[in-house]
Amino acid sequence: MTITRRRLAGVAGIVTFAVALTACTSAPVDETAEDGGVTIGAEQSVGAMDDFEAGTTFKATEPVEFSLMYRDHPGYPVKDDWSVFQHLDADHNVTFSRTDIPMSDFDQKKSLLIGSGDASDIISVSYSGTETKFVSGGAILPVSDYLDYMPNFQEKVSEWDLQDELDNRRQADGKIYLLPGLRETPNVEYSIAIREDLWEKAGITEDPETWEEFAEQLVKVQEANPELSYAMSDRWTDATPLGSLLNVMAPNYGTAAGWQYNNTWYDEDSDEYVFTGTTDEYRELISDVADLVADGVLDPEITQSDDQATQKFISGQSAAIGSNTQTLSEYRTKFADAGQPDVPIRLISIPGGPAGSNLPSGRFTSGLMISSEAADKPYFKALLQFIDWLYYSDEGIEFAQWGVEGETFTKDADGTRTLMDDIGWSAVNAGAPKKLNADYGYSNGVFLPANGSSKELLLSLMTDEVAAWTEKQLESKKQLPVPPAPLLDEIELEQTSLLQTQLTDAVHAATAAFITGQRSIDSDWDAYVAEIEGLGSTQLIDTFNTALARTK
Repeated sequence: MTITRRRLAGVAGIVTFAVALTACTSAPVDETAEDGGVTIGAEQSVGAMDDFEAGTTFKATEPVEFSLMYRDHPGYPVKDDWSVFQHLDADHNVTFSRTDIPMSDFDQKKSLLIGSGDASDIISVSYSGTETKFVSGGAILPVSDYLDYMPNFQEKVSEWDLQDELDNRRQADGKIYLLPGLRETPNVEYSIAIREDLWEKAGITEDPETWEEFAEQLVKVQEANPELSYAMSDRWTDATPLGSLLNVMAPNYGTAAGWQYNNTWYDEDSDEYVFTGTTDEYRELISDVADLVADGVLDPEITQSDDQATQKFISGQSAAIGSNTQTLSEYRTKFADAGQPDVPIRLISIPGGPAGSNLPSGRFTSGLMISSEAADKPYFKALLQFIDWLYYSDEGIEFAQWGVEGETFTKDADGTRTLMDDIGWSAVNAGAPKKLNADYGYSNGVFLPANGSSKELLLSLMTDEVAAWTEKQLESKKQLPVPPAPLLDEIELEQTSLLQTQLTDAVHAATAAFITGQRSIDSDWDAYVAEIEGLGSTQLIDTFNTALARTK
């Protein structure tokens, strides 16, 4: 049964975000394990396997139906007859009672449902930090109490050396409430796409080593191609000005910016947190980007839509644009549709910067939460086993990404997988009549949060070009260490939540003004810092450092 959007609209009408979260009881406990974990009783073990361990194929011993809060992606709208649902039913005895929520409304409606006590057993596509506001009300399961029932998860954390990062996800009570997607390697997919023909016309055939060299290349490209409006006009700017570009640049400047901007930055030298948006490193980053606008090589329209930026690139008004490993094929398709199938474009290697050649810290991605009420369900143990198999076992993540051998892909003797000729995904088998996600339900963010999880699976569903680019980034760059996480208590969280929002908004607004020249970094920086301090940056940092000291 699918719970319709009409019901969700009704929930939204009677619940506000400030609803006190419903307290929930925990599962009946037979005993407490030595490590603090909880033992699940027989009454909550219906459908569970007695011999489940890492590497075991999960199949419920009798049919079970789990409720699922499903994020419905517009690129592959959910279909009841998808292969993924059929095989989970036939091969694993699992079906779902879904609450389908449009992607555009997912975060808001998810909060409303959790707040009203209507959370599903599985709450999909949840990012780190989103669980914090639900902890005190008891609506979300402290999954760290039950990790003994998740052997694949434990194995991956151990083999991929993720324990320290996992410990950083603990709340003030020492427990973990969100199961993250796990990655064997850092996530690297965003950079800059360039038109090679216009670069070669400027005499440039090599990727820039640093962002400073990239700026010099933009100037040369602009001079060699006077028909360009700007050497670069960027996309992914309407929600957060230059969100992708600043995010890609920031690790090599020793800061965070754009999409991944965070008000608190851990300074290793002082062993304390500092306010990100007023550091020298942040100033240097936005100063360098502001220089690109001032020099006339970066389009000052830094809040334009994706369509506007893409059209400028396709029509020859710009020679560079933000890209990732998937949108590269989209640009090629648009060039072909515009009658220019032979325009050569490529994704450049991510340039280094003053802080080195780095990738962001962390190998976790979006994961899931479990409703605390699930702990009272007869199938609770089976639910944990299923989640552990699907999201964290080698077999489960292959199934979630590739589908079923013989139906969606073939596998050679050496393990090489190949999509069926009539099935495509991203740039693989581009133009095929069927899509792996839209027509079958695989490679779906609801069931595959880490896009493959293991390095082998990550690379397996890439073109040779993208796989080579990805491996080059992984081999040539250093991943930044994961900073220690201060465990804020409930009062501190309440005190800082409003500060976080207003400070982030103020930093983004000032960043846009500095980059476009509406404000001068040279003359207005001190005034900007004073504005940020007036909004509570010092109070925020003091609270974080107090919590950090207490955590230590």
